[in-house]
Amino acid sequence: MLCVLLKLTTQTQVPNSNFHPPVEVPGESKANLMSMSFPGLQLHIEDQHVVMDNGILQVNISNPEGMVTGIEYNGIDNLLEILNEESNRGYWDLVWNVAGSTGTKGIFDRMEGTSFKVIVENEEQVELSFTRLWDPSMEGKLVPLNIDKRYIMLRGSSGFYSYAIYEHLEEWPAFNIDNTRIAFKLREDMFHYMAIADNRQRFMPLPEDRLPDRGQALAYPEAVLLVNPVEPDFKGEVDDKYQYACENKDNRVHGWISNNPSVGFWQITASDEFRSGGPLKQCLTSHVGPTTLAIFHSVHYSGEDLILKFGPNEPWKKVFGPVFIYLNSLTDGDDPLLLWEDAKQQMIYEVQTWPYSFPASEDFQSADQRGSVCGRLLIQDRYISEENVPGNCAYVGLALPGNVGSWQRECKGYQFWTRADEDGYFSINNIRTGDYNLYAWVPGVIGDYQYDAVITIDSETGQRCGK
Repeated sequence: MLCVLLKLTTQTQVPNSNFHPPVEVPGESKANLMSMSFPGLQLHIEDQHVVMDNGILQVNISNPEGMVTGIEYNGIDNLLEILNEESNRGYWDLVWNVAGSTGTKGIFDRMEGTSFKVIVENEEQVELSFTRLWDPSMEGKLVPLNIDKRYIMLRGSSGFYSYAIYEHLEEWPAFNIDNTRIAFKLREDMFHYMAIADNRQRFMPLPEDRLPDRGQALAYPEAVLLVNPVEPDFKGEVDDKYQYACENKDNRVHGWISNNPSVGFWQITASDEFRSGGPLKQCLTSHVGPTTLAIFHSVHYSGEDLILKFGPNEPWKKVFGPVFIYLNSLTDGDDPLLLWEDAKQQMIYEVQTWPYSFPASEDFQSADQRGSVCGRLLIQDRYISEENVPGNCAYVGLALPGNVGSWQRECKGYQFWTRADEDGYFSINNIRTGDYNLYAWVPGVIGDYQYDAVITIDSETGQRCGK
């Protein structure tokens, strides 16, 4: 069996990373990137569009829908696919269904906002809100959620952030959510090289290669045999977006590189806390399109077990994100793969600064509102040793209270995970307030562990201990 010695503390000064230990970012200090040498932000509000401009990039968002229609950067008027409709370039979406429905093919919704509001506007930061409120007249037509999509731009930052708050009121009808995400469709004439990890990157086929005259559909529609691709070197390959899925714990940065001009487009997720299914849940990343995704909840690889099901009289609110859309570039003649190396360094910086201090919504908790848990995991197994054995490299995490192993199917709340050291000691930092169970397992050891008591994280609570 597994046992744990546990100590609970409030948040003070703790590392910001669980799965990724703090690493010093080489080169120019990131703080310098935010210095006064960069121009102050400007916000341009038009009838149908809103433009955030920090002198490095301009982000054009439809008003009041909240779709990202254009990203101007490094002299390029738009990094998004200009041949697509404006609503099919950069957008949040979800798939939902009425309560009692079966299967995972629900109703697709791009969550178009109906109201626009400036939340923050000064030289250092702009934060915009695009909301859609639900009322009973929409029952059966729109997902019963209040949706608040946010976009943030900071001074001196080569990118922008996005997050959203979903809220279901107690008196609203029951319903299901199958998937929710943010998607960006990039320019096909520019972005041909995709990178997900050091050992998972390559030149990619074109969308045309998947059409019937160039590709042959296989057992399921996502898998296509390339029989007559535009680039002959791809002939005989199978293109399938599921080939590029990634476990949540490893899904920190991915995206695309353009060789001419040398520009990178990256999706960076600094924390797993808002993702469903725990650290081993696999989600899509980037794929032929060129498309890049930030998946917050999905039923991929799990089916109906991971459908978010809300019953009658069940209130719920959750913050998804922020995620960071990072852009970088090189001068002519430099190795384009340096863009990937730079994106990894930016990812480290984002992880180290989580939770971010700048989101304006009170629903996103800052570091001083969060708590920490530390302890030691020991293994009691007489077939291994008469003495307790340290839980070397154990996975230890907090998720909503449930049964042993229930974190794998938990979708409604937040999860916080870390790895124990070789002696079984662990520390979980930056935990949102709330009630949790502590779960653990040790690679190579049979069985899952669950701490007996419910752990309450309260920003007002002092130190306390438990066994």
